[in-house]
Amino acid sequence: MAQKILLVEDDPATAEFVANGLAEEGFVVDRADNGRDGLFLATDSGYQCIVLDRMLPGLDGMAVLAALRGAGVETPVIILSALGSPDDRIKGLTSGCDDYLVKPFTFAELLARIRLLIRRGSAVPAAQTVLRCEDLEMDLLARRVRRGERTIDLQPREFRLLEFLLRHVDQVVTRTMLLEGVWDYHFDPGTNVVDVHLSRLRKKIDEGAGRPLLHTVRGAGYRIGPQP
Repeated sequence: MAQKILLVEDDPATAEFVANGLAEEGFVVDRADNGRDGLFLATDSGYQCIVLDRMLPGLDGMAVLAALRGAGVETPVIILSALGSPDDRIKGLTSGCDDYLVKPFTFAELLARIRLLIRRGSAVPAAQTVLRCEDLEMDLLARRVRRGERTIDLQPREFRLLEFLLRHVDQVVTRTMLLEGVWDYHFDPGTNVVDVHLSRLRKKIDEGAGRPLLHTVRGAGYRIGPQP
């Protein structure tokens, strides 16, 4: 069965170029040229990936993204934007998108990122559906995280970050490992996006707990596990 992509882009030339390229690669592409129609399609149909322009008429891309995540839609989202400053990228990544591509971009790079997100979304082995560290438990099928009796609400990116850490319990993971394993970045974007997400995640899982589990290893990276 062909994989479905939703393209939400108001520039006709860009939309035509991307849609034709994806169709040639075997994808089924639905298109919307404004935020409201894009949001309707994203919540009404099943897609493997959403390519979302940031500056859209009717409802901008960030508002569409917030509405999707608020509704529990976890479809991978790649934001396309001419806004490419570090602050712009951080805002996008911390708002729940899975990748952020700055215009102008090459189709080959967009295609590679789409395929990575789709592959990652289907890569969870059936035998590893529950991950644990001490009293912290992550149920990958139910998309639920608990510490003791407390349920922890995580954003999609925080969920993936915690999953990566729990697959490396008691191991030091570097910033580069997290950029590649969680963000699919094979380069340093020059932002503190990793630190921002780890700070939020640490607050959610360790605040009020008897013992902290998420630790910074000075000069090396991060580790999840009991304090040595």
